[in-house]
Amino acid sequence: MQLEIMPRKKRLSAGRVPLILFLCQMISALDVPLDSKLLEDLVQPPTITQQSPKDYIVDPRENIVIQCEAKGKPPPSFSWTRNGTHFDIDKDPLVTMKAGLGTLIINIMGEGKAETYEGVYQCTARNERGAAISNNIVVRPSRSPLWTKEKLEPITLRSGQSLILPCRPPVGLPPAIIFWMDNSFQRLPQSERVSQGLNGDLYFSNVLPEDSREDYICYARFNHTQTIQQKQPISLKVVLAKSSRERPPTFLTPQGNASNKEELRGNVLSLECIAEGLPTPIIYWIKEDGTLPTNRTFYRNFQKTLQITQVSEADSGKYQCIAKNALGVIHHTISVTVKAAPYWIMAPQNLVLSPGEDGALVCRANGNPKPRISWLSNGVPIEIAPDDPSRKINGDTIIFSSVQERSSAVYQCNASNEYGYLLGNAFVNVLAEPPRILTSENTLYQVIANRPALLDCAFFGSPLPTIEWFKGTKGSALREDTYVLHENGTLEIPVAQKDSTGTYTCVARNKLGMAKNEVHLEIKDPTRIIKQPEYAVVQRGSTVSFECKVKHDHTLIPTVIWLKDNGELPSDGRFTVDKDQLVVADVSDSDGGTYTCVANTTLDDVSASAVLSVVAPTPTPAPIYDVPNPPFDLELTDQLDKSVQLSWTPGDDNNSPITKFIIEYEDAMHEAGLWHHQTEVPGTQTTAQLKLSPYVNYSFRVMAENSLGRSLPSEASEQYLTKAAEPDKNPMTVEGLGSEPDNLVITWQPLNGFESNGPGLQYKVSWRQKDGDDEWTSVVVANVSKYIVSGTPTFVPYLIKVQALNDVGFAPEPAVVMGHSGEDLPMVAPGNVHVTVVNSTLAEVHWDPVPLKSVRGHLQGYRIYYWTDQNSSKRNRRHIEKKILTFQGSKTHGMLPGLEPFSHYTLNVRVVNGKGEGPASPDRVFHTPEGVPSAPSSLKIVNPTLDSLTLEWDPPSHPNGILTEYTLKYQPINSTHELGPLVDLKIPANKTRWTLKNLNFSTRYKFYFYAQTSAGSGSQITEEAVTTVDEGKMAGILPPDVGAGKAMASRQVDIATQGWFIGLMCAVALLILILLIVCFIRRNKGGKYPVKEKEDAHPDPEIQPMKEDDGTFGEYSDAEDHKPLKKGSRTPSDRTVKKEDSDDSLVDYGEGVNGQFNEDGSFIGQYSGKKEKEPAEGNESSEAPSPVNAMNSFV
Repeated sequence: MQLEIMPRKKRLSAGRVPLILFLCQMISALDVPLDSKLLEDLVQPPTITQQSPKDYIVDPRENIVIQCEAKGKPPPSFSWTRNGTHFDIDKDPLVTMKAGLGTLIINIMGEGKAETYEGVYQCTARNERGAAISNNIVVRPSRSPLWTKEKLEPITLRSGQSLILPCRPPVGLPPAIIFWMDNSFQRLPQSERVSQGLNGDLYFSNVLPEDSREDYICYARFNHTQTIQQKQPISLKVVLAKSSRERPPTFLTPQGNASNKEELRGNVLSLECIAEGLPTPIIYWIKEDGTLPTNRTFYRNFQKTLQITQVSEADSGKYQCIAKNALGVIHHTISVTVKAAPYWIMAPQNLVLSPGEDGALVCRANGNPKPRISWLSNGVPIEIAPDDPSRKINGDTIIFSSVQERSSAVYQCNASNEYGYLLGNAFVNVLAEPPRILTSENTLYQVIANRPALLDCAFFGSPLPTIEWFKGTKGSALREDTYVLHENGTLEIPVAQKDSTGTYTCVARNKLGMAKNEVHLEIKDPTRIIKQPEYAVVQRGSTVSFECKVKHDHTLIPTVIWLKDNGELPSDGRFTVDKDQLVVADVSDSDGGTYTCVANTTLDDVSASAVLSVVAPTPTPAPIYDVPNPPFDLELTDQLDKSVQLSWTPGDDNNSPITKFIIEYEDAMHEAGLWHHQTEVPGTQTTAQLKLSPYVNYSFRVMAENSLGRSLPSEASEQYLTKAAEPDKNPMTVEGLGSEPDNLVITWQPLNGFESNGPGLQYKVSWRQKDGDDEWTSVVVANVSKYIVSGTPTFVPYLIKVQALNDVGFAPEPAVVMGHSGEDLPMVAPGNVHVTVVNSTLAEVHWDPVPLKSVRGHLQGYRIYYWTDQNSSKRNRRHIEKKILTFQGSKTHGMLPGLEPFSHYTLNVRVVNGKGEGPASPDRVFHTPEGVPSAPSSLKIVNPTLDSLTLEWDPPSHPNGILTEYTLKYQPINSTHELGPLVDLKIPANKTRWTLKNLNFSTRYKFYFYAQTSAGSGSQITEEAVTTVDEGKMAGILPPDVGAGKAMASRQVDIATQGWFIGLMCAVALLILILLIVCFIRRNKGGKYPVKEKEDAHPDPEIQPMKEDDGTFGEYSDAEDHKPLKKGSRTPSDRTVKKEDSDDSLVDYGEGVNGQFNEDGSFIGQYSGKKEKEPAEGNESSEAPSPVNAMNSFV
């Protein structure tokens, strides 16, 4: 946003001219450009940008958040007052202020009470330039009190008598919404005879025997806390009188012949008259001294309530309600007075002035009574604020003369009367800033000749700088007879010519200095196509070329591209683009179309097109082939109500036979200028019998088509208006759905003008309750698509039909569809909730279904909220993450999978309909038993020696109970990769380190390690390591291998050159040779290799039997997990093996937090114990290795 340039005028003395003339000389507030570098240097008083409403009603169950945000330079600090005194938030541990903001957060969810913090709050934002204040924010907690206990005697009346059933709801904050229902939570039907008044009472103009019931119940709904309170039921018995005497009307409310009503401007004026009598009176309304406003007047409650929206002082006057029946007429006059809380006529605006300048703050408001204007400076009444000689107060105006920098402040204007107040903040910021030009230096502008050129000069300064433009190094300022000087500093050259090229200088001046900036303008020749492609007709198989020569400015580089039918050229070798032409070889029928040459530069672009038509080759000299000429001489004959005959004369077919004629029509009455397809006829036919619709002003045109394309349309025929008729169809997509608990919204897809068949299109909307004996209720509405039926019972099925009609008559009888009035939240929580724990991770929940009547909507299912609270403190209990499972339909039980073993859980159940959830059932607590632990988090082997290894480990990340002990199993692996005897060792649960002694030197060992709880053994983790050959020379861990940890680098003795080693290797080779000979002899004699004996000699410690406690099977791993360490293993160098967690989550069950279950409570989707193969990076499998596979892996 740029600083506006204002005309400078000479300053006049305030004492010599009227105030209004003086204000005309004031310099208006300056806008500061949003330039980051500029904003870093400019100071600015605070401005309130966000605050809570004046009347702030809070939910006593939630934390109180009182908003106050402000901007300024430097950033403002914040303080608060409460009930007029300083509010020290540092002394209250429950009150905090958001960092960098003034917003207060009062934490009452932990231990505080909302009533303690009820009061009037005001925020002050302050920096070195002044202080801005917020409105007085009145904080009050919402209240929903209970009805007082009272004993209501049964009422007995004779038929025909009048009756008032009092409601008298408790006074809540905000006021409650009143409605009457029965014990089944169904709205009591209301009519002209029975209706609810504005005060909540139920009025009977006369009672009938069918009014007898024992459950007239008044309900008060407090929306803020989402609670409903219920009055004791009232019993009414109506005795049928032998004869009921008819009587004239009498007003039940208001009393007497006249009353007064006062309302505030902008509110809804509601006037009510309810009369009794027999027969039931009818109510009319008039305004004695005027007419009722047409667009703002609404009648409610069967004409008994008159509402006028957005009332103003002009709506004051006398309103008369008239009650009339067959025996008489009565009148009641209501004198209405419209008062007004203050409202702005001119709110004060911020001022940015330079030292010595003049200005004014104007604050004008109106109201009834007239509001009083008072001023504050930096939040202090101006009468006691520090004196400022440049300031003079004149009622609703503060006049500033010759301001100085110390005059900067934030002023508050308060306009108040007995009905409210307005508070406006406006600052006066005195800045002394020399001119600054924000446009970049030496900016180059390039413009095509004969087009406008705009040269920017964004600037800022205080006082407001004047702007001048110069061309070249010498010369006078540019004048507005040739140039346009915009207020934001931009210079416009309306038609740039070659001689406009050059350097332009922008100069900004004020009394504090001068700034200038040079920009450069270059004028370029326009790009032109001097040789355009031409229309071509070619035979199939021939070659065609299109020429496109471009002339352009020599400093610009053009780019020429070709398009076919506004798209890219086909990727075909037959298309060749040369410098100035496009060549298409071996032309086929698909090559026909529009070819466009587009020439682009960085400043402009031009294009030219030509059409290619492809025809069949002919041995004779090629005639001219083209699309047909348009038909002509259109004539309408045999004009009937629903048909007409159209005839025409074909145009020349241009050597390609006409294959068909296309007929289109225009409806000049409903869609003038829009042509629609009517029909097609063969090319040999020149007449057509056309079917017509009623009430359409037809015009027709004809096009001919041959193998080359379609002709231009013919001239339009004469117009023919068909007669109107009743609609022949009804609206489609009729639906009935409630948007509120007490309404039914009927919608449909309206007919278009063509389908209306006549003038005056309307719709007859009819409805009745499906299960009642009521007659159809109908209303005729204008050409709309929706009608709202108010005052319906909650969630009742309705039969609905919508019939079209116009001035001629009705459409056929419409189809009946079924809808429902609006849903409301369920009233009752599921009962008898109990939980059965199946195992450590699964529980089954049962509950009793709620009565269908209490659902008050479509039953969508039941929702279980459950959470674990074993590690939760009281203070955080409200923030526990709850999991949700929804069971669709009328299920009364379900399964909770994926529970944590050895945990305390709490759950409740709620019923769900289309409106939302009902109340929660009482919480039920259950406990899951212990389970087997997960594998230890890590296993490291450290400090290897000649005969010992030290194992270090971390406990399981999920113990799932109380650990009882650890089990360590290990066995040696010889040089042929055979497993030695297995050693089983029990280790106390409190240990995380264990040293194994008396081991063999230079021997590889494999370790199997797992934890145990009372539920059994958990998953195991494995590792391999070796004792050293010579301590200090060899590391204790083997070279790396697949599935094991990364080996530590070590120095080894070179034994390959030792004599004893060479002799040993020769002996081993000789033994192997003898063994091979013996095996060969035994094989020939039918002997077998004793593999089974070898397997029995090395039992696998990790093959675990089925666990009896949880019914699961021991898991097995891939054979690769048990191969010896080899070079290239990706196990970490610290020998740490971490097993990834495998916690179940509800996401695994396919529905996230809202999982779905089958009818037997089982979860939808596969719940399998199968685990994915774990990654090779240090994650040993927790499953048992097979000795056979381990041995086979070495073969």
